[in-house]
Amino acid sequence: MIRHIVFFSARDEADVERIAEGLRMLADIPHSDFFEVGINRKVDQIGTEVDVIVYAEFRDEAALAAYKADPIYETCTARVRPLREMRIAADFVSRKSD
Repeated sequence: MIRHIVFFSARDEADVERIAEGLRMLADIPHSDFFEVGINRKVDQIGTEVDVIVYAEFRDEAALAAYKADPIYETCTARVRPLREMRIAADFVSRKSD
C-alpha cells in the first residue's frame, strides 16, 4: 500500500476552506482505497504552517499514477494552486500492509 500525504498552506487565511473544498473534488477519482481532506487544528506549539492536509491510500504505485493522471486532478490543481502558498507531498510504502 502507498500512503500519499500532501500538506498545503493558504496564501490568505480566508481561503483555507476554499482550498479544502477544491481538494475534496479529488475524492471523485476512483483509484484510491481511502481518501480524506482535513483542516489542521493547529494545536501543535511549534509548527502551525500547514492549513489543509490530503491523506490517501493506494493499492500500488500504478493506482497512484492513475489518480494523478485523472482529469479531475488537473482541474483541482488549477483551482487550488492560486490559493496556496506551500505544497509538500510525501508518498511512502506502508509496512503494515506487508
